[in-house]
Amino acid sequence: MEKSEFKLPSDESEQLLVKSQDNTNSDYGCEPEKRSLEALLQYGVINLDKPSGPTSHEVVSWVRKILGISNAGHGGTLDPRVTGVLPCALGKATRVLSSLLTAGKEYIGVLYLHTPETRKRIKRIFKLFTGRIYQRPPLKSSVVRKIRVREIYYSEILEIENNHILFRIGCEAGTYIRKFCFDIGEALCSGAHMLELRRTRVGNFKENDNLITLQNLKDAFTIFQIDGNDYYLKKIIFPMEKMVSHMPKIFIRDTAVDAISHGADLASAGICYIDARIKVNMMVAIMTLKRELIGFGISLKTAMQIYKAKKGILVKTNKVFMERGVYPRWDERK
Repeated sequence: MEKSEFKLPSDESEQLLVKSQDNTNSDYGCEPEKRSLEALLQYGVINLDKPSGPTSHEVVSWVRKILGISNAGHGGTLDPRVTGVLPCALGKATRVLSSLLTAGKEYIGVLYLHTPETRKRIKRIFKLFTGRIYQRPPLKSSVVRKIRVREIYYSEILEIENNHILFRIGCEAGTYIRKFCFDIGEALCSGAHMLELRRTRVGNFKENDNLITLQNLKDAFTIFQIDGNDYYLKKIIFPMEKMVSHMPKIFIRDTAVDAISHGADLASAGICYIDARIKVNMMVAIMTLKRELIGFGISLKTAMQIYKAKKGILVKTNKVFMERGVYPRWDERK
């Protein structure tokens, strides 16, 4: 398998169409990278390295206590013994976590075969478990145990030593890797189970992208408390827009922002740029020209239909994250 084939949905590049052009007023809003620490604690996300032992819920609870905030949430539960990437959204950014469900996830794990198998046969079975597969959640799960379909984007055997198989897998959210390992053993007729697992990616949250430990977070916050230096905390906390970096987007002019913030649907006149990947009934991120996230919407047309439309409602607003009044009403502008 070529390296280029190891792609998650979040690896698809943005393809913008210019419907109209406009300038953004620097008096209103703020580029996400320039937000204050106070704003980041309400509209930020941390790329956290979950340790082995505690539950994901416990880790998020510790994040709340360290930062002294009332609300935080994680982007996909990891079993207590599983380590790795656990995006933790802060404050009001927790409502954006649902966007990560379409981003795809990657794991590296160790599978143990109950009886020896040839390398050729193991590789052939792994190849069969790529694409759309059927899974029934295990007994110890928080969801209803009904058979469901999940997408395996890629799976790769990194190393085989005796009965141990080191593998990498890219999959859709909600895929049970422990069950994947069990099913590989069933297909081989030898039996197998998962020994170790580490999550290496959740969309564009990666191991090599400022992944930090709880201790790093505690140290950065302690430095801030002692001398008011927020440099290290601001290096650790990303703007919430990182959670939607993979989503198809529509960028709107300043004059349309306040209406969307009040829950209005998006009309043709307010649109500047459109992602060419947009399809009918697709969830899209509605953005300002400063690349601030305003909310989510359901596209009523394809990208080309939106591009050509002269009038009418084109996106039905689904969720709003931006506070009202950040941008003035159209009739209040000079």
